[in-house]
Amino acid sequence: MTDTIFALATPPGRGAIAVIRLSGPGVDQALDGLGAGRPKPRLASVRSLSRAGEHIDHALVLRFVSPNSYTGEDAAELHLHGGRAVVEAASRALIALGLRPAEPGEFTRRAFQNGRMDLAQAEAVADLIDAETTAQARQALGQLDGRLSQTYAGFRRDLLKALALVEAEIDFPDEEVPDNLARTAGPVLDRLANDLRRAVDTGRRGERVRQGYRIVLIGETNAGKSSLFNALTAREAAIVTPIAGTTRDVLDADLVIGGYAVTLSDTAGLRDSDDPVEAEGVRRARARAEAADLRLWVRAPGDPAGVAAAYVRPGDLIVATKADLAEGRREDEAAGLDWLAVSTTTGQGLEALHDWLARRLAEDLAGADFPAVTRERHRLRLTEALAAVATARVALDQAPEMAGEDLRRAASALSRVTGEIGVEDVLGEVFATFCIGK
Repeated sequence: MTDTIFALATPPGRGAIAVIRLSGPGVDQALDGLGAGRPKPRLASVRSLSRAGEHIDHALVLRFVSPNSYTGEDAAELHLHGGRAVVEAASRALIALGLRPAEPGEFTRRAFQNGRMDLAQAEAVADLIDAETTAQARQALGQLDGRLSQTYAGFRRDLLKALALVEAEIDFPDEEVPDNLARTAGPVLDRLANDLRRAVDTGRRGERVRQGYRIVLIGETNAGKSSLFNALTAREAAIVTPIAGTTRDVLDADLVIGGYAVTLSDTAGLRDSDDPVEAEGVRRARARAEAADLRLWVRAPGDPAGVAAAYVRPGDLIVATKADLAEGRREDEAAGLDWLAVSTTTGQGLEALHDWLARRLAEDLAGADFPAVTRERHRLRLTEALAAVATARVALDQAPEMAGEDLRRAASALSRVTGEIGVEDVLGEVFATFCIGK
């Protein structure tokens, strides 16, 4: 990496301060070219910046010397006044000095390639920037601190320990090694398989924290789904009329409940219809209900179980609407589902519903001790490693010499999560999601 790059690290547009970051071997020369000299590393210094006789700004300049910088390269930050003209003048000057604008995620990619962080930590940087809830920020910070990487490293150490036991017996048959040494790796692999299985099983939890927990309102026509949707989103997002079948498409809204990101969906009433538009809406409602993390079965007084009953799952919630007009149907509790009565007209039960949802989110997303898997890429590699360990465990009792290759395959899968080996095929995908300047 011989290029020296720069990028605006603060949001574009008018602001009090604009920060331009520089990284690469030509940083010191660029500072000289701007008339800033070479300030003492890691000490903020006020400098007058100019280029070719054009005064640019009085700026705060910070200089970082390799390897003690975010990227591991020589780096600098120019803290400018936040006017568009100032930023454009500084950018023109840097280009004239031979620097080029950075690509998305290029600063963090260089940090990874220079050993300042592993690939899982690099992904956490993007997650932290995108975090909109306290749970998302907490999860990203834990991953950035290396907790997920440390867990994967522990898995890999167990694999290498088992592999060493297997290969010691195979490679040194004439040496003084205990008989059946390879089979002593069995308990190690059993424990590792259990840990990997738990990691895979809890993988969806981290993805839901990062992407948003999916809650879908289902029920018959005119059950009050759209009114409840508007009440929970605190805005008139859905059209509400007494005409059955008013909602014909899926409406989504992003909420924060109990510190967790939630995508709430209002859907068409579940019924058979000869209207092709309504029928397509019902099809989409059914598909969304199947994929949801939680379904709220919205039922008005006197509603039969109807089609919606086929889509509820254990742990879903029945919301008995129009509680100001009639009592809810408490016999539904016998089906094993929690039950709450609400009225969007009077507000009755809405606070209790919000509290119930907050508790459910905490139960589903905050429970496990294992550092949560946050991306499908991680989960696929864990699944691959688990399959290889299971195959090796069977081989260990039958033909230990066959287990070694499976254990190496498992170690390779885990290493690809943190980027120790075989990462070129995923680097572009990972860093393309980053914003410019990070």
